[in-house]
Amino acid sequence: MIQDVNFWGVLVPGLVVLAAVALVGTIATIRLLFATGLSRIFAYRPLVELTLFITIYGLLTLYLPSNGLLP
Repeated sequence: MIQDVNFWGVLVPGLVVLAAVALVGTIATIRLLFATGLSRIFAYRPLVELTLFITIYGLLTLYLPSNGLLP
């Protein structure tokens, strides 16, 4: 299980921190899609944004060590 992260005395669950990182990654990916013009090929934009978030979040939880955010 991913451990809690201590931010100045406030314990935040590790999965919430990963969700915030995934959200930032999703926003960056969406901006990249708009900058390159690739966003025009998708019919339903909110579904693409949701799947991007789920994919990035899943990859973060899969590849980060389970004992905390830092090895």
